[in-house]
Amino acid sequence: MQNKNVDPKQKQYEELVVEVKSVVKVNKGGRQRRFSACVVVGDRKGQVGLGIGKANEVPDAIKKAIQAANKNIVKIPLVDGRTIQHEVTGVNGAAKVFLKPAAAGTGVIAGGAVRAVLELAGVKDILSKSLGSRTKLNMATATINALKSVKSIEEVAKLRGKTKEEILG
Repeated sequence: MQNKNVDPKQKQYEELVVEVKSVVKVNKGGRQRRFSACVVVGDRKGQVGLGIGKANEVPDAIKKAIQAANKNIVKIPLVDGRTIQHEVTGVNGAAKVFLKPAAAGTGVIAGGAVRAVLELAGVKDILSKSLGSRTKLNMATATINALKSVKSIEEVAKLRGKTKEEILG
């Protein structure tokens, strides 16, 4: 029996709240307190997105962040559905994230926001190193930027005007 409210064409993503924090804006009348939420969504099959939401209440902020994350989905080329093609570095602000493909069975060697993004992206074996700032939002954005710059062998072959076999030798 199918639920009539769920559209089968709409993709269902897993959600993970990376950070919820209180932000304060000082006005003439005093301090205005709001909440900021950072959420990662992904299907664990090569698609991941990051979103930020702000609202007067925590649940509303999370809801807005999920909507923003669903609009910012990125497709990542995975090797054998478990790791990335090559080493890559992502930067956002002062945060840098270095990602390196790993052998099967290694697992996700990453911490905090980087781990959240990689797991929801579907990466199973990877090595990572966080450099510079440790801000959760910047680390998550830097990881997304790194994953965006990963190119598959087919893409590289097309850019060079060669076939996949010519590149592999």
